[in-house]
Amino acid sequence: MASNEKEIVKEPEEKAAVKKDEKKVEKKKKVSIFKRIAQFFRELKAEMKKIVWFGRKQTINSTILVIVSIVVSSLVISMLDYGFSNALMFLGRII
Repeated sequence: MASNEKEIVKEPEEKAAVKKDEKKVEKKKKVSIFKRIAQFFRELKAEMKKIVWFGRKQTINSTILVIVSIVVSSLVISMLDYGFSNALMFLGRII
């Protein structure tokens, strides 16, 4: 029984030692912050070249469509709000 207890106690110590070794390996693999920043901007530049930009006419049409959609949505929500508030006021007078 005592030998089993010693084995149980040794296992966490061995795991802790293995974890420390893994952390040392991870620290060695870590690249400096400046190299990571430079890599980020190189990848950003490559991705920006892949983008297909819309033309001026399509951009203007899309912008107008968005503005009209916002105005229509605002009007619909406003009318619903006005209608529900009047309905609640009417119910309030009845009760």
